[in-house]
Amino acid sequence: MTCMASTPPQYSSSLPSCLEKPLPLEGFQGTPDEVEQQWYDQVYLGSGDSMKQLTWRAVIVGMLLGSILSLTNLYANLKMGWSFGVALTAGIISFALWNAFVRLGISKSPMTILENTCMQSAASSAGYSTGGTLTSAVAALLLLTGQHMPLGTTFAWIFFIAVLGVTMAIPMKRQMINIEQIRFPDSIATAETLKVLYSEGKKAAGQAKALLYSALFAAVNAIAMAAGGERWLGTVQQHILGSWYQRTIFFKWDLMFVGAGALVGMKTSLSLFIGGTVCWALYVPWLESRELLPVGAGYRESVSWTLWGGTACMVVASIVAFLFQWKSIIRSFSSLGAMFSLNKRRELTDVEKIETPMSWFLAGQLISLGALGYLAHASFDVPYWMSCIAVVISFFLALVVCRITGEANITPTGAMGKVTQLIFGGIAPGHVTANLMAANITSGASSSSADLLVDLKVGYLLGANPRKQFIAQFSGIFLGTLVSVLAFRSMVPDANTLQAFNAPGARTWAATAEALGMGFSHLHSIKVLSIIAGGILGLILVLIPRYIPRTGKWLPSPIGFGLAWAIQWNDSFLFFAGAVLGWAADCLFKDKSREYKVPCASGIIAGAALTGMAVLMFSIYQASR
Repeated sequence: MTCMASTPPQYSSSLPSCLEKPLPLEGFQGTPDEVEQQWYDQVYLGSGDSMKQLTWRAVIVGMLLGSILSLTNLYANLKMGWSFGVALTAGIISFALWNAFVRLGISKSPMTILENTCMQSAASSAGYSTGGTLTSAVAALLLLTGQHMPLGTTFAWIFFIAVLGVTMAIPMKRQMINIEQIRFPDSIATAETLKVLYSEGKKAAGQAKALLYSALFAAVNAIAMAAGGERWLGTVQQHILGSWYQRTIFFKWDLMFVGAGALVGMKTSLSLFIGGTVCWALYVPWLESRELLPVGAGYRESVSWTLWGGTACMVVASIVAFLFQWKSIIRSFSSLGAMFSLNKRRELTDVEKIETPMSWFLAGQLISLGALGYLAHASFDVPYWMSCIAVVISFFLALVVCRITGEANITPTGAMGKVTQLIFGGIAPGHVTANLMAANITSGASSSSADLLVDLKVGYLLGANPRKQFIAQFSGIFLGTLVSVLAFRSMVPDANTLQAFNAPGARTWAATAEALGMGFSHLHSIKVLSIIAGGILGLILVLIPRYIPRTGKWLPSPIGFGLAWAIQWNDSFLFFAGAVLGWAADCLFKDKSREYKVPCASGIIAGAALTGMAVLMFSIYQASR
């Protein structure tokens, strides 16, 4: 890690840093080359070219914080089937911790804002990118076989899936962040939070107060809901709504979704609301009327039917939309040809000099493919050709996951894992283990890719060096793999211990592998028709706006519409409510909204997420006593 700085930060005297410039939320216009050059000139210069970023202390603190947070995510996933992104949490903790070190004389200088972005990248890979695989497919394998994977195999499997996903994000970053400039709401919230923390001055003080008060309001709301408000609301609504309550058509005041809706915007949020209403108010009752679902089945049983059509809509729309960008795709991969060219390489642009090289993508994919192929064959009797197919599928489905994360602020790795399980149910019927572990490659790689893109978008908004961020993210994989695997084996020494946990993710993966491992003939005809209908709808929602542009503003987003079929109606409603509040603020208080909407929404997300994690950990601790 030779490029890590150990000298004090040097700031450009002629150009303002990211602390003095507004976040480039509106993006840039022009050709791909012009868009990238505008970012370089207006955002990167004055920040990434002169501010300390990739340092040993940033990477080490990030790895340690991420490893600690990985323990909470691991335990919460086993008990509740839920995990939290750690980047924002780690960023706030690191800021407070390092400032305390400076006051105590332990450190001579605080971290710069760009050091914090590298720290977050290391924390994310250590705390998030490795644990999800353990509590889903690896735990499901334990349920199915009654035995753990060998410890060495587990370390290697988790590590190389993370490497596959992290390097897979390299070409996606230039396409989705540089060129398409997808918003990534969590990234906006994190960048705005860091900017407020590190800024000084009257405006920054006002935004900091807005962020703080919003976070406190969200925290108080989360505590009130956990202390009995949610139970009271649920009891009242169950009496009033009856079976509609079990169809997730109820009111649960979770402010994190409201804040995300304000950042996502009206089109995607309205699409979520429309899709959710069609799914839970029309489709689920129809399934009940056909006696395919019992009345009042609940979310977990219902979603096993609804997610197929919604996932097909998202998959087809995302891949078709991506293929329409074929010129940019070719451009992203153009440097691969230069690697093997005997001629003199063309001169790199300013942006290409600081972007992660495509050679790193190629090396990561080939090494991971070889390692995962060998491990899958030796440990699970999976043919090498099946591992190759799984990696290829992973790339295309990672495109879907990353786009959904950027547009809707939700990472549907579980749904994408189902797609791979469905494919291998047809390719290798009867091979349950192959079905499970091939889908694990897709799910794990997709999760790592989306996680890195969220971090890279934060760096993009603040003017960070993307290559240095990638190095920090890659570094976190090592300690994250070590800690998460050892912690998982300690908490779950055998299958009987796992049975004592709820382990909803593991149970879902195991059940799906058993069902789809027997082939398409065991998939209900209604689910097959849902897949076909969802795919056609996704294709239509991409093609019509492309060839009849004036219809674009009237048609729903295929990502939002499809995603609503995999989440509860209440969550879709809260997204829409947040978008309506943001739209109203823009209309009624235009100037104030431009200044305070993002800090307020960011504060709501931060406060709700941090408090929710603390409440969840406390409840799990109480239950374990």
